[in-house]
Amino acid sequence: MLDFLRNYWRDILDVLILSSIFYYLFRFIRGTRAAQMFVGLLIILLLSLAAGALQLNGLNWLVSSLRTVWVLAFLILFQPELRKALTSLGGGRIFSSFTKGEDTSILGELVRATENMAAKGLGALIVVERNVGLKNICETGTPLEAQVTPELLGTIFTPPSPLHDGAVVISGNQIVAAGCILPLTQNQHLVHSLGTRHRAALGMSEESDAFVIVVSEETRKISIAEGGRLVRNLDAGSLRSNLVTLFSKDTEAKGRSESEEATART
Repeated sequence: MLDFLRNYWRDILDVLILSSIFYYLFRFIRGTRAAQMFVGLLIILLLSLAAGALQLNGLNWLVSSLRTVWVLAFLILFQPELRKALTSLGGGRIFSSFTKGEDTSILGELVRATENMAAKGLGALIVVERNVGLKNICETGTPLEAQVTPELLGTIFTPPSPLHDGAVVISGNQIVAAGCILPLTQNQHLVHSLGTRHRAALGMSEESDAFVIVVSEETRKISIAEGGRLVRNLDAGSLRSNLVTLFSKDTEAKGRSESEEATART
């Protein structure tokens, strides 16, 4: 067995890499228009192989003539998908430290969106993920993977949108999911005037390190839940200052973590 691995480890590695590439490629384009075009290109490739194996000279000449433009045709046909795939690859967690700035880039978007919804009397529940992953919460809602904008957040929380009653989960600079169900706090000492949104925000902040922005539909007041505590009646200025503090904590924590890792390596 060891001799086999020693002699063929490059071939095994080659097959594993190619298999991974094709798996993620099919997974990426599944259900899109690109999937049908990709199947068409595979059929042409199989025809090329068959023509060469069966010595079908006419078909082999035709396919060989087209071979020089296959790469160009592939790039043209799959330009949107390739751009999206490269963007997704570059925005992955492995390379995010090189390509992404601080999460404070969404701070202004969150403030504007919250202020607009409060002015219109739209109830909202926005969860901002930090170090603890919220995949289990995201699975209770509808996946979006969309850019954070005041317009999109306002649309999500405007009735009769089917997602307006749930929570939005933001990770990094993206809205990961909407219409999510949050755990309610079990704290028995809360004032009875707090509604379901505030209790869900507190419950989420108790069970994770995320912070949650709440907009009351009845009072049009803005609150932030973090670490099992609720800060209420915030205006746009105080909301921004609180968010700056929270994002700054995350930046400092990341800096300390990177420093400790560098010290451990040395």
